[in-house]
This record gives sequence, C-alpha cells and structure tokens, in this order.
Amino acid sequence: MILPYTGSKGEFDKLIQQAKSMTQNSYAPYSKFSVGAAVLLSDGTVITGANQENAAYGECVCAERVALLYAMANHPDAKPVAIAIAAKTNGSFTSECIKPCGSCRQVMLEAEHRYGSDIKIIMYGDKEIYIAESVKDLMPLSFGCGILSDK
Repeated sequence: MILPYTGSKGEFDKLIQQAKSMTQNSYAPYSKFSVGAAVLLSDGTVITGANQENAAYGECVCAERVALLYAMANHPDAKPVAIAIAAKTNGSFTSECIKPCGSCRQVMLEAEHRYGSDIKIIMYGDKEIYIAESVKDLMPLSFGCGILSDK
C-alpha cells in the first residue's frame, strides 16, 4: 500500500531530513540531479548515501543502492527497516516525490527477501511525501528469487 506521509507520528521525519541533507554529498555533474538516501536499520543505525555519477553513464550508482548495499555489507545482522529518499535539481528539492529507479527497486526487493521482512520506502517531495509499506507495492509483478527456483 502506498499512502501520503503526514508525519503525524514523526517516526520518519529525522530519516527524511538525513536523506535531504545527503543531496549535498551527491556527485552529479552531468544530470545536475542530486539524490540522497537514508536507511534505518533494525538496531537503530542509520546509513546514508548519495548518487555518484560517471562520464560512463552505466557506471553511475544511485543513492539508494549506495546506502542499502553499504548497510548490508557492513551491518549484515541488522535488517533494513526503512529508506528515505530525496532529490534536488536546479538547487531546489523536487516538488513531486522522488521514486526509486528500477535497479534500486530490484536491490530493495532482494534486501526484503534476504531479511524476510518489508522495507518501508519514504519518497520525499516538497509538495508531497509518500510512503510505501514494501518495495512489492512499487513493483507487484517483480522478478525475484522464486522465479529462479521455479521448476
């Protein structure tokens, strides 16, 4: 389920602020589209990341993958609980909420499978913030490990 995030509980407000702050660490000289991400782990640790571009576009890495893969490599026993993402272009945060690209969605799906639990995805925009209860809400007909073992 994907719903507007009202912040009424305030449980993810700090995570959103950390994602917004990480846009400053983006390296986006080509697209000028700076993305920041913050991953909350089950032990309370927050891991952040920012997109890193390259002149060879295929070598670019999104903020979500920077943060999530670092978290899984360096904190393998703490499952990801939530990830917040924010984006800036032309010096301002996007008014529409930022959605993860297909590659990031696939990595998040694998993380959900690995840890056996959903990851909430908080998508920030200046005029709207949405929260998905699981990456499966963003890609209901996904490619996953079940298909690889299907006989």
